[in-house]
Amino acid sequence: MSATQPADSKPRRAAGEDPAKREQILAGAEVVFSRLGFDAASMNDITREAGVSKSTIYVYFANKEELFEALVSLQRDRIFGKATQLLELPGSPREILTRYGMFVAKLLCSERVIRAHRIVIGVTERKPQLGRRFFQGGRQQALRVLGAFLKDQVARGTMEIEDIDLAASQFSELCLANLFRRRLLDDMPEEPSDAEIAPVVSSAVAMFLKFYGVERGG
Repeated sequence: MSATQPADSKPRRAAGEDPAKREQILAGAEVVFSRLGFDAASMNDITREAGVSKSTIYVYFANKEELFEALVSLQRDRIFGKATQLLELPGSPREILTRYGMFVAKLLCSERVIRAHRIVIGVTERKPQLGRRFFQGGRQQALRVLGAFLKDQVARGTMEIEDIDLAASQFSELCLANLFRRRLLDDMPEEPSDAEIAPVVSSAVAMFLKFYGVERGG
């Protein structure tokens, strides 16, 4: 132990490895990106909002693009953590898919997610790699989470599915029918209510189980 370090002091973290500081920066970035969009936002704006120095922010993130992707990744991990929990709760395939479908539809039609999609669409023509990573990251997480559930159902004999990834994509798209694109393009200015989402998800589950379910009643 160093003579200058108190016995009860905590070891200092290496530069760029303080999770609290990282979250502080990401929280500030979310506010700035939401307010200004990707193009208008600057690293200076984010440092002011986050309450950190410019030298500090560059220890954690090399540029604005890397910061935006880290923010999306953080939110995505939280979302799919919750989705996994919903799929692991007890219930029939119909009940579980309905619960998951309601969650996905509400989430993807929420103001926060719609705003993120609009930001990415706005810059994809100039930064196609950003658009690709945004899409692929979300798709891979969704296929992993729902795919695990579907594989388990196949193993249990409640479903017959040859292409798990295709089936997972189909179910997600069915749950967003007449909702997501309308929200994205502002044909539906407000977030849909549970009452608006429920019949879409109910129909999605019925069609999905009609095609893939071994027990037609789900």
